[in-house]
Amino acid sequence: MRYKRVLLKLSGEALGEDNFAGAKRAAAEIKELKDAGLEIAIVNGGGNILRGRDVETLGLERTQADYMGMLGTVINALALQDALKKVGVKAIIQSAVNMPPIANLYSRDIALSALEDGKVVIFAAGTGHPFFSTDTTSALRAAEINAECIIKGTNVKGIYDSDPNKNKDAKFLANLTYSYALQNNIKVMDASAFSICRDNKIKLLVLNMNEPGNLVKALVHDENIGSEVKE
Repeated sequence: MRYKRVLLKLSGEALGEDNFAGAKRAAAEIKELKDAGLEIAIVNGGGNILRGRDVETLGLERTQADYMGMLGTVINALALQDALKKVGVKAIIQSAVNMPPIANLYSRDIALSALEDGKVVIFAAGTGHPFFSTDTTSALRAAEINAECIIKGTNVKGIYDSDPNKNKDAKFLANLTYSYALQNNIKVMDASAFSICRDNKIKLLVLNMNEPGNLVKALVHDENIGSEVKE
């Protein structure tokens, strides 16, 4: 396999679809990755429950709205942990916000030890600070645990030079650099996440999570699926 340790960025919408059916589908694929020998960490979003920036439009103060969004990621993390347990995969949740007994507080040393022991580590509650996206969390945690690649699931083939849902002439980009992504304002991740990945030489693979088996094809069978970003 191309990688030993990866971080999956899973959206809240993907996990929470149809009463958390998305979490069950993700767990089944993650089990295949684990059976193949991959070490896996996960950062999940909470958009199916609450988005901080959406709540802000209702009149709440931004900081308060972002904290509410963090709680949504914890709910999804619990659903994913349960789905993984049901397929025989051990997983721990580490939260950036202290909330025992629901989740342990984030610890890099404990996360690394759990990964080496074969457990999946789920990072919840973002960075624990408002104004930072779960994309930035993914890049930060990936750098901290020495992940070689971040895999971000989307609902399209990969990265395009414009939104393919709005522009039928959008050009698919199979390979690009972080510098290109920053200079051309590619929206698949925010600028701070791109910068962290570039500075720490972490690759980014963006693929369609709605197609069953894509994770296994890309990470186990080394098929050219999606878009790869590196420097």
